[in-house]
Amino acid sequence: MGLIMLILIGTVPTAYALNRTMHESDVTTFIAVSAQAQTALQHYGRGPAPADAHAAVVQVVRTRTATAEALPAVAALTGSIAQQVGTYHSLANVPADSMVNLRNDMYLVSECLRLMAKTPSLSISANDQKSLAAYKKQLDNATKFIPTWVKVAVAIALGLGTMIGWKRIVVTVGERIGKTHLTYAQGASAELVAMVTIGAADAYGLPVSTTHVLSSGVAGTMVANHSGLQWSTVRNLLMAWVLTLPVSIALAGGLYWLLRTLL
Repeated sequence: MGLIMLILIGTVPTAYALNRTMHESDVTTFIAVSAQAQTALQHYGRGPAPADAHAAVVQVVRTRTATAEALPAVAALTGSIAQQVGTYHSLANVPADSMVNLRNDMYLVSECLRLMAKTPSLSISANDQKSLAAYKKQLDNATKFIPTWVKVAVAIALGLGTMIGWKRIVVTVGERIGKTHLTYAQGASAELVAMVTIGAADAYGLPVSTTHVLSSGVAGTMVANHSGLQWSTVRNLLMAWVLTLPVSIALAGGLYWLLRTLL
């Protein structure tokens, strides 16, 4: 039940957030900050803007390399975003067929600004860094906002799912991964490893599953303790991990298509 609720909820936040977090009163501020950021980007850029700024910015994000030659493309896309926002006076007024492209452009520019902040060779001054950071904040506020009701709904879904399925999780992790029951020392070791691994993944922007990390940590403690693994459980876990991605893609895609068709 928790999984179904999360999937249903997951189809809503992105469009809702982009439509509701920048109104007409915010547009003037957004355009002013965009202009400052565009000026800074043009100052440090090298060469002319390419004909297809979007494709050039996509390449920057794909290679995760922000160079002076790429900045004119980022500046051009910044100007395009400001022009579209100014034209419609509010993100709530952007047509549905243009919303996805505008949102993607905002995400791309935000990611480029993040990469630029980690590139000392660009030698961006402190004042320009503040301008770019302010613009990135505006972009993130418009695209990475999660309404309170969504947070509450997700918390309820996770809570109900844990209330219903906690016993199977605890028994599997604590008793069925290894041939002996998990000891306090093994549990502490597995938790520490999970904490460090998840923290590192978050710092580097890597997608990981807390369940997968913790289960692997428990298996590692069993191997280190020479108590052995229950390979039937390990195989089931591996199969679940392998099938999670395609099944989730199929379910989310199918539900999204169904909701778009019906609503």
